[in-house]
Amino acid sequence: MDVSVELITQYFPELTDEQLERFTQLTELYSHWNAQINVVSRKDINELYLKHVLHSLSIAKVISFQPKTKILDVGTGGGFPGIPLAILFPEVEFVLVDSIGKKIKVVNEVAEGLGLTNVKAYHKRAEEIPGQFDFVVTRAVARISKVLPWVKGKLSPDSFNELKNGVLFLKGGDLSEEIEESKKNVELFPLKHFFKEEFFETKVIAYTRVKK
Repeated sequence: MDVSVELITQYFPELTDEQLERFTQLTELYSHWNAQINVVSRKDINELYLKHVLHSLSIAKVISFQPKTKILDVGTGGGFPGIPLAILFPEVEFVLVDSIGKKIKVVNEVAEGLGLTNVKAYHKRAEEIPGQFDFVVTRAVARISKVLPWVKGKLSPDSFNELKNGVLFLKGGDLSEEIEESKKNVELFPLKHFFKEEFFETKVIAYTRVKK
């Protein structure tokens, strides 16, 4: 097994053969597409599994999404956290959006290359996406107070997961000012509680609910 993929299996040991195969394919797919359309920094492509895949999957340490959960990934970039989460949760529906078209091209090519049927990707802003979702996920896109208006009205009032429907932000550093600015109740989940790698030392998941 690829050493990089072992990083994933170390924390998620119950992967099926199909999931394992898909996680393994990520190296080749992202290396190929990143050479044409830069969605992951050149130095980070060598640490794809640590800084992008495992970081995306950290959400699964906070919540295990129930089948038929609908998730909107805002500012997905090259498909993070949506693509790794879609591999881990094949019965969950993911809509990935980004305002940069070439990034969505990569997302679509990667999803197709992996044979993921639970991913749809659109070159749109979050506000333009119709319908409602159970969760919004986003990674290092913008400040909490900036993202929340983009997803206003996008969250279904009916919760059926262990966490109430809301927004899960993958963040780093001191968020006290950002949280105060948002005027929201924000719960923080430090990722160093789940992972031993130094990269996660200052990383957190910030979770908040959004009323209509």
